[in-house]
Amino acid sequence: MSLRNQLIGLVSVAAICFGPADAAEISIVTGSVGDDLGQLQAQLKGFEQKSGHIVRVVTTPPSSSEQFTQFRLWMAAGSPDIDVYQIDVVWAPQLAQHFVDLSPHVPDAASQHFDAIIRSQTVDGKLIALPMFADAPALYYRRDLLEKHGEKVPATWEELGAVASRIVEAERAAGDRRLWGFVFQGAAYEGLTCNALEWIASHGGGEFVEEDGSISVFNEHAIKALETAHSWIGTIAPEGVLSYQEEESRGVWQTGNAVFMRNWPYAYALSNRDDSTVKGKFAVTTLPAGEGGRSAATLGGWNLGVSRYSQHQDAAIELVEFLTSEQAQKQRALLSSRLPTRPALYDDPDIASRQPIIPQWKAVLENAVPRPSAVVKAKYNEFSSQVWTAVHNTLAGKGTAADNLELLEVQLTRLQGGSSW
Repeated sequence: MSLRNQLIGLVSVAAICFGPADAAEISIVTGSVGDDLGQLQAQLKGFEQKSGHIVRVVTTPPSSSEQFTQFRLWMAAGSPDIDVYQIDVVWAPQLAQHFVDLSPHVPDAASQHFDAIIRSQTVDGKLIALPMFADAPALYYRRDLLEKHGEKVPATWEELGAVASRIVEAERAAGDRRLWGFVFQGAAYEGLTCNALEWIASHGGGEFVEEDGSISVFNEHAIKALETAHSWIGTIAPEGVLSYQEEESRGVWQTGNAVFMRNWPYAYALSNRDDSTVKGKFAVTTLPAGEGGRSAATLGGWNLGVSRYSQHQDAAIELVEFLTSEQAQKQRALLSSRLPTRPALYDDPDIASRQPIIPQWKAVLENAVPRPSAVVKAKYNEFSSQVWTAVHNTLAGKGTAADNLELLEVQLTRLQGGSSW
């Protein structure tokens, strides 16, 4: 069955949810990983057929950091060219002034979605975006290779390094020269901030900036976490991982050339497709714990906001409600293992049968670690840029973990600029 046919049920949803309206041509801007763009376009066809509106898709580079820069340029100019923005969960405090308050249009949003996600998109009492899907990463592992070599699923980062090293050594001795132990997102962009938060928080090293605004990044646990990550480069992880984003990591993994991968749930459905070398050979688990710490997964996710500069706000709001509806989220979960933001869908038998990672991931999502965007507010992008630069330098051997984190503490103190953010 084609993607369009699988999504055609959304047409009837639109009929129920939305009444007649004057036809408008509206635009939505989005990044894309995996098959997100194809799925979005299929859903938009259903919306167009029933609403009468025409939707134009504007695409951006997959890097969320590059997307943010472009979005800010459009918004600073008050551009009416973009009606709906797909935004990262951490951008709400920085971009709130540019979006329509959606709370009058969806007064029951808090009861339909995870409360924490709705709160993350609420700024000064205004709901600036509705959740499209949530995210919390997983550790993907080659079940067949672990069984072949008598290894257990690693519970700590230290165990992951040891297991990966043993398997790679044995497989290369047997002739597989392309296999690596671990791939993740090591490029200098927002994804590295997410990875680093997981490494450091799982080692008990804090969350860069704490809820009270204090800067906690320079401590022995954070140093240990980054030293551990640096030790992977060129040993269990290829040096090329320093330029990997999500799709580069998935490419190595899905062609069968990695024992472990850190990635978001979207990679689960893609890894199980017929064209995947690892189909039927892998499983997922929570990310490893640090030394004396716990497992920590960064809270991610994407949301849809309506530009206050849009000349078709009513139609844009219809589109946002459609794409964040229960039916749209269910289809997204079934086809691409995107995590719903609606708790009710985690009990859906169809989803549990076809994408078992989703019900398994409800607890992970509920306990995920948020990036400190709510604390650093409008300074988040500058904050994150300084974090990923310090971490990337450490991974690349440009300074020690201790020196780079000490410098990062100085930079963040300067960025803070006073007793509070």
